[in-house]
Amino acid sequence: MRAELLRLRRDLEDVQQQFSATQAAQLRDANEQLVLAVMQAEVIAEAATDKLRAMTRITQRDALTDTPNRALMLDRLHTALSMAKRRHSRSAVLFVDIDRFKHINDSFGHLIGDEALKLVALSLEAAVRDSDTVSRHSGDEFLVLLAEISKAADAAHIALKMLDSIAAIRIDSLPSFRVRASVGIAIYPDDGRTAMQLIDRADSAMYRAKKAGGGGFQFHGAEEVPDSGRAPDFGDTNGLGSQPVPLDTGSSPDPHRHALRDANEQLLLSALASKVLEERTTHAHQQHVIHLAMVAHELRSPLAPLSNAAELLSRARGDESRHAWLQEVIKRQVAHMARIVDDLLDGSRAETGKFHLVCGNVDLVEILGGVAQACQPSMDEKHQRLRVSLPQGPLNVHGDAVRLEQVFRNLLDNAVKYTRERGHIAVTAAVTDRMISVTVSDNGIGIVAEALPHVFDLFVQNEHAMAMHHGGLGIGLAVVRELVEAHGGSVVAMSPGHDKGSDFVVKLPLTGLAPAAALL
Repeated sequence: MRAELLRLRRDLEDVQQQFSATQAAQLRDANEQLVLAVMQAEVIAEAATDKLRAMTRITQRDALTDTPNRALMLDRLHTALSMAKRRHSRSAVLFVDIDRFKHINDSFGHLIGDEALKLVALSLEAAVRDSDTVSRHSGDEFLVLLAEISKAADAAHIALKMLDSIAAIRIDSLPSFRVRASVGIAIYPDDGRTAMQLIDRADSAMYRAKKAGGGGFQFHGAEEVPDSGRAPDFGDTNGLGSQPVPLDTGSSPDPHRHALRDANEQLLLSALASKVLEERTTHAHQQHVIHLAMVAHELRSPLAPLSNAAELLSRARGDESRHAWLQEVIKRQVAHMARIVDDLLDGSRAETGKFHLVCGNVDLVEILGGVAQACQPSMDEKHQRLRVSLPQGPLNVHGDAVRLEQVFRNLLDNAVKYTRERGHIAVTAAVTDRMISVTVSDNGIGIVAEALPHVFDLFVQNEHAMAMHHGGLGIGLAVVRELVEAHGGSVVAMSPGHDKGSDFVVKLPLTGLAPAAALL
């Protein structure tokens, strides 16, 4: 978007040199508006980049441990192996599995099990270098990538550090709680030359470590390393490496049962609270994704009129009225972009998913006429014919002029995109029972019966529409429905079927009546 606006700015500067002093002054005013648009676009781009960076982090991290997920780990592993191949160096993959993890879930509950996984992830990250990567592979399994080592003994040294760190894990409320793990090590290029080979062979070595009693590490290869491969013995451990220790050592069984029941009740309440919190967090994340997707879609709307205005400025030599109109177009679209920036930075919309409306008395005749003029260049490129039938007088509604323009601009843009060359498009308005019905119709590709009930759903696209026009997100019509309903109206789609055209009818409540429609 920034590149497009800069291109428009350069085009305007070229045209500016060809005009007289008076015309140059007019063009300079328009150019200043475009400069403002460029500045607004930079703000939008920076804010959108921050949002997308946060979303990218969410999609690449494990939700529980905040470590890289499997896809990101594989990407880093492929990169590390490529670097090791070029440098003729070694890398290591360590497969870490918590010993008897099911036992701790059964004994203490899944909340404690989740806490154990978080603590293990922190312990592993503390034991490795900044250049290494710790990833939760699945369940109670972790992968550790040592991007560069000089010899196998380096991997053994880090494995012992990890085992020591895991064995030192404590939970204050459970003094008898202990954690142990088994580690398998595969070395590149000795044990394998691909990511999957190294992971599989480190996994096999880890199972040998478990068979040897757990709490230690094993190499896949036969290379000797100067270490026993065992973690320090912290004595009798319950939790993940041995039998559970009773919570009460008294002789009477009743206090023990009461304490266990109280603990179970607390765990159950905590689990229910965690479930509610998880659902709220998931919903909030979905709302932020939808919010960002909608705003990204809206950012496209002002760019087409700005591009058309810049092109028309070069043709409208000596036509002062034309210049004045183009300046108004630029000002209006810059204001529209400013509103979009506000929405992008509006935390309340991100939380609720609702548009912020600035309502007043709005004339739909004026809005529809402006939308038709703005879309005319796109229709001219495809040699399409537009028929506009509107009342002669004003059609006043209580609403947000910018948002209502967005509604009809989206509908008319869709009609242009999905109608073939030399096709016909019509915009008509009629008043019935203090409601105005605005219909945008075309003889384009139409909508199949199966897709018709879902055309206003978010991220839904008709396969016939996708085949004709690539690059859409399935957002425009969802925005239309939300905006129309926010104005107290309704919108419906009708189509006889594929290649038989379509009609979109928007109904809004009037604040005043107007004369009968006349053809414009």
